[in-house]
Amino acid sequence: MPAVTHARRTGGRVWTRLLPALGLGLLCVTLSGCGSGGTPSDAASTAAVSGSSSSPPTPAASTADPTPSVVEEPTDPPTPTEEPVTETSDEETVRADASDASALWGTEYSGTADISVDVHDYCGADGSRRLAGSRTYSMNSTLSLSGPRTGGDETEANPFSMLFAAGDPARAGAVSFWSSAVSTTSSQDLAGNPRDPRLLLTYWDIDWSDGELDARLTDPHTQQAIALNLLNWPSPVVACRSDLGELPGGYPHALASGTTFTGRLDRSAASLTAEGGSTDGLIAFRFQFDGTAS
Repeated sequence: MPAVTHARRTGGRVWTRLLPALGLGLLCVTLSGCGSGGTPSDAASTAAVSGSSSSPPTPAASTADPTPSVVEEPTDPPTPTEEPVTETSDEETVRADASDASALWGTEYSGTADISVDVHDYCGADGSRRLAGSRTYSMNSTLSLSGPRTGGDETEANPFSMLFAAGDPARAGAVSFWSSAVSTTSSQDLAGNPRDPRLLLTYWDIDWSDGELDARLTDPHTQQAIALNLLNWPSPVVACRSDLGELPGGYPHALASGTTFTGRLDRSAASLTAEGGSTDGLIAFRFQFDGTAS
């Protein structure tokens, strides 16, 4: 009996020691192995990868195959409406404007100019300029347009050459506008060097756009004694002595820089206003010209 009792006690101690060991072993198996070989861990890792590959495809995978619209977009040509806007240059615009102005070359407008003139003198007691009289009248008028004039190696820098005439040039009250002229000069300069005997003189700076004329007299060329922009007006025989009468006909007064000629001008009609004065300060004028193209 004592031996049996010892054996039971010993066996109890053995089971007491074996149960924790068995529990630890089962825990290691449950955690996919604790051995140094690492085979169970590799299997678990492989199972995790295969599980993720069997999951539904991500959005990145779905965009790998391009749709037909994406393939065709690079081959679609650019819309033609954008090309002229991006490729139009300033030079092309200038050429278009010049082409429009050339349609007026050779056009002549006939009509009437209603003219107002203020006459001044320096006959006051203090010698200052004063208004001596005013007059209004009407004259048959013409406006002729042609291509820019060329003289020597220069060409008039205007869209067209302009010649306006109101009344007979020899008649008192007549007005003339010349945008340019070609003068004959010596074939040699002062140093004896040869030069073109044709000299281009430009008087007016003309701008014409969308049927609107804006012209300004910039150089009367009085220094060259070739003043062609004139207002013919009577002058007294003796200055400040109107009682002694006036010279017959008229006296051409050169128009000063700053004289303007503006308004509507197209292929069918002209409606223009001029305003300015003479270089000697004796004449100030304004007129309205309405003409029809012929």
